[in-house]
Amino acid sequence: MTTTPIELKPSSSPLSAAEREAILADPGFGRHFTDHMVTIKWTEGRGWHDAQLTPYAPLSIDPANMTLHYAQEIFEGLKAYRGPDGSVALFRPDANARRFQGSARRMAMPELPVETFIDACDALVQQDIDWVPAHGGESSLYLRPFMIATEVGLGVRPANEYLFIVIASPAGAYFPGGVKPVSIWVSEDRVRAVPGGIGDAKTGGNYAASLLAQAEAAEHGCEQVAYLDAVEHRWVEELGGMNLCFVYENKIVTPELTGSLLAGVTRDSLLKLARDLGYESEEGRISIDDWRRDTENGALREVFACGTAAVITPVGMVKTAGGEWTQGDGQPGAVTLELRKALLAIQTGAAEDRHGWVHTLD
Repeated sequence: MTTTPIELKPSSSPLSAAEREAILADPGFGRHFTDHMVTIKWTEGRGWHDAQLTPYAPLSIDPANMTLHYAQEIFEGLKAYRGPDGSVALFRPDANARRFQGSARRMAMPELPVETFIDACDALVQQDIDWVPAHGGESSLYLRPFMIATEVGLGVRPANEYLFIVIASPAGAYFPGGVKPVSIWVSEDRVRAVPGGIGDAKTGGNYAASLLAQAEAAEHGCEQVAYLDAVEHRWVEELGGMNLCFVYENKIVTPELTGSLLAGVTRDSLLKLARDLGYESEEGRISIDDWRRDTENGALREVFACGTAAVITPVGMVKTAGGEWTQGDGQPGAVTLELRKALLAIQTGAAEDRHGWVHTLD
């Protein structure tokens, strides 16, 4: 399938170099946005059309826009890094593009071709390339591709018009003061998703569903919430926005994809990278009782969460309604840090990419 040509209409008044550098000195996450965005329309009977790169600007949405009422919305998240030679590369955009297609299928939305997804990301990064932080740390340019329904009308059915957009935001190091473990509240009565539902789609509704449990985690002094399965309330699934991995003596286990978990790109990368480093890695089932028992008897050495934003986040404390326990010695584990370092080295171009994950801009 041929890709949709992107018409370039760059801004005549982008931020000055001084303003941009001031932002890049302390970008945070998701607080500042680059000068441009890419938009592509889809209309029933016509398909994808009117692909444009334009100045970053607000959207004009009718009050009866169908997304506002029926939540047909999906998104992705990926990063661009600057390499040692000054080149800029995206990490696994093809994997994000394929997952975006899967989310679209689940939400009854049109599937954007993989090539068009990547071209849109490339065009935005190329135009705003000065927003990509310098090589040498963990800072990156975070890309947020998303799609919404744009048809106007009230009626519970798939829309016949959609808008795909890519925006970008510079992101600083997730742990600027060094990697720190997070505390986890295990929600035993609320669930994130159910088998056959939309848990394996990256759609805003899943994140909205996690907010109450996240607030409850904060009430218990925890930074993140972990969910159990919706049927037995026994099997560990994932956090509100990250996958979980469990480190045994020489094996890394992550909860299997049952249809209610998101297939994380970072998760998949780490399973493969762990094998490169000599560890066994597999999908499996871990109950909350397994988690506590294996921690207490020493069989479970480390636990970490993983996702695009933080890459890898070690777990230090776990709390449930029936008690709490410390993971290992409460500090980041050696395997966790080894995997984090190895993955970041590939992403930033400091290590060889043996898997073809790095997509360098022409």
